[in-house]
Amino acid sequence: MDTPVREQLRRLLEWGDGHVTFDAAVADIPSELRGRQPTGLPYSPWQLIEHMRRTQWDILEFCRNTNYEELKWPSDYWPRSVAPSSPAAWDESIREFKANRKELQDLTMAPRIDLTAKIPHGKGQTYLREIVLAADHTAYHIGQLVVVRRLLGIWKPT
Repeated sequence: MDTPVREQLRRLLEWGDGHVTFDAAVADIPSELRGRQPTGLPYSPWQLIEHMRRTQWDILEFCRNTNYEELKWPSDYWPRSVAPSSPAAWDESIREFKANRKELQDLTMAPRIDLTAKIPHGKGQTYLREIVLAADHTAYHIGQLVVVRRLLGIWKPT
């Protein structure tokens, strides 16, 4: 009965219905611009991508780890460096984001998880809330990444 809702939530974590996808937003950013902050903005493509990865990982970890330890805001959620330390660090951040998104999607589809149940070690949060939070947070920052790319002159709308 709740399979259509679960499927919609699973899709919400990566869909492009009315939004730019994560994959499109991170595609083809030249390495020399990955650490560039456009004039007037406090973040680079790297900072946004790494922030999305860290936050999504934290949400996933909260949902699955009974020994979850809350991160410190904002220091644990944002990278210290404006630029990735290497092309490999950039690629790894994107790979981990996608892997963690897949794990959130799998959790969403797991029949053993009551999406409306409170997370046992939480403070009233439900799995449903955390899944929607992950999708909403990512969509928000993908929009920012598109703006950064436009200001850097590297966004080609499809």
